[in-house]
Amino acid sequence: MEIITGVERRRRWSAAEKLRIVAETEQPGAGIAEIARRYEISRGLLWNWRSLVRRGVLRPEPQAVFVPVRMVGERPSEEPTKGAELSAGTGPNAVVADGRIEITLPDGTSIRVGQEISLVTLRRVVTVLRG
Repeated sequence: MEIITGVERRRRWSAAEKLRIVAETEQPGAGIAEIARRYEISRGLLWNWRSLVRRGVLRPEPQAVFVPVRMVGERPSEEPTKGAELSAGTGPNAVVADGRIEITLPDGTSIRVGQEISLVTLRRVVTVLRG
């Protein structure tokens, strides 16, 4: 018999911990009940985590990647026309007017964005292009 005194706290499992535990269930001869007991979680929770992994909902968090950044000086004060503004950013040393930046990926792909683009949107675009 186990008597629990005090307030029982709810454990928080990181995605990495959940994935590690689920990976143990995939080993030959592994028993769900035994693994659940070892980590003191319910079998239902473990089955739920396995389902999330299979559906692709629970997956490893992407590693942070740092890329080299090169600052490029501004061009002489030329007034670009509306059409030239978009084509002004050619070559590796390009600067785009109006607070825009140009990101050149190692494969040569260029992304030109303005300050109105959210970080979430930019991250999605870069992830797709790098993938």
